Amino acid sequence: MTDEPGGSAVKHDPYAAFRLPGYRAYVIGWLVAMVGTRIQSVAIGWEMYQRTGDALSLGLVGLAQALPTMLLALPAGYLADRFDRTRLVMTSLGLMTLTSLALAALSYTKGSVELMYLFLFLDATAVILGRPARTALLPTLVPAPIFSNAVMWNTSLMQVTGVLGPALGGVIVAFSVPVAYVITAATSLIFMLLLSRMKFTAQAKSRPGESRAASFETLVAGMRFVWRKKIVLTMISLDMFAVLLGGAVYLLPIYAEDILNVGATGFGWLRAAPAVGAFVMALLLVYMPPMQKAGRMLLWCVAAFGAATIVFGISQSFWLTFAMLFLTGAFDNVSMVIRGTLLQLLTPDEMRGRVSAVSSIFIGASNELGGLESGVVAHWFGPVFSAVSGGIGTLIVVGVTAFLSPELRRYGALDGSQEPDAPPSMPATAVAAVSASSDD
Repeated sequence: MTDEPGGSAVKHDPYAAFRLPGYRAYVIGWLVAMVGTRIQSVAIGWEMYQRTGDALSLGLVGLAQALPTMLLALPAGYLADRFDRTRLVMTSLGLMTLTSLALAALSYTKGSVELMYLFLFLDATAVILGRPARTALLPTLVPAPIFSNAVMWNTSLMQVTGVLGPALGGVIVAFSVPVAYVITAATSLIFMLLLSRMKFTAQAKSRPGESRAASFETLVAGMRFVWRKKIVLTMISLDMFAVLLGGAVYLLPIYAEDILNVGATGFGWLRAAPAVGAFVMALLLVYMPPMQKAGRMLLWCVAAFGAATIVFGISQSFWLTFAMLFLTGAFDNVSMVIRGTLLQLLTPDEMRGRVSAVSSIFIGASNELGGLESGVVAHWFGPVFSAVSGGIGTLIVVGVTAFLSPELRRYGALDGSQEPDAPPSMPATAVAAVSASSDD
């Protein structure tokens, strides 16, 4: 509840964004596509380990998906700020439909594993080319006063897909892996068709005198913006290293098959556990009082993420493993809240595509590179050592960040309207992040 100048109180509406027809239509298509993406993630991890029996194959899945992000995120951000964003997203979804169908054909015919890596690379390329444009579309659907409410619901619903997708994926994979890829292709196509019928507000134009031609300066403008916002740079750097070192989720096919002996269905539920935790945390954040010490909260939650990863690594119980994965998702959601809200609210519209691209490099690529790191270490030293060492590394990174960044330790209320240590100008609204994840 917030007080207006006249003394009257305005009740907070948790469902404000859903009262907008355009947002409701967008969310339906996005949810369908995200469920499909999660199903494909389960299918590819399970199939690669079943066909190769090597932890390194899981790491290579991460590498195939990380390379496009590292190579193309900045150009994709430039495209999102210079061309029609709706068409870019639809093109991305069309290409994702084709790559999923190609994976289905290779899976059905037991085709080359190397070719599957190639189509994973192409699929990730299609994703990254559309991701900055899709992220930048949301503020054109929702007015600024209720934007944080839309962001919050995006986060919560993303976690719903993180539960439904892997759970359904485990069941579908146990029945037929190729069918999982076909379903993913269908979900991308559905979102593309829905987008073609939607109307968005006009995209911000270039500033006077700003060339539309691609150049080094325009491509790196997002990086310069993030560099100037030191608090944002520190937050996304902390999140990047935590995700990079805590990529234990990529080891789940090994844990499900060789350590816990729970099969494809159990693997699906383990893969869903972080999303269950993140969803519960997102709901708590909606109804809890606004964050007043966001910096400290971020540091404590990333440290807890590392500790839960350590326990996950040594667990030989399905339910303990599930609980630790649940906690990693819950704690990770807090950092998503802080990082994503600041990125969207502190970035002008004409820069959102490029800044989102920078976030993709920091966070999106680190998800997959974390999978590569976990797979390589597990290949040489075993999955338990890989998970535990990653959790310990995360704790070290938190300690170093807390020591080197007093600005982050002192960061207070999170509403995007003030710089760190400035007196609050208004009560903070409920906030949460648009997923950069990875999985998006």
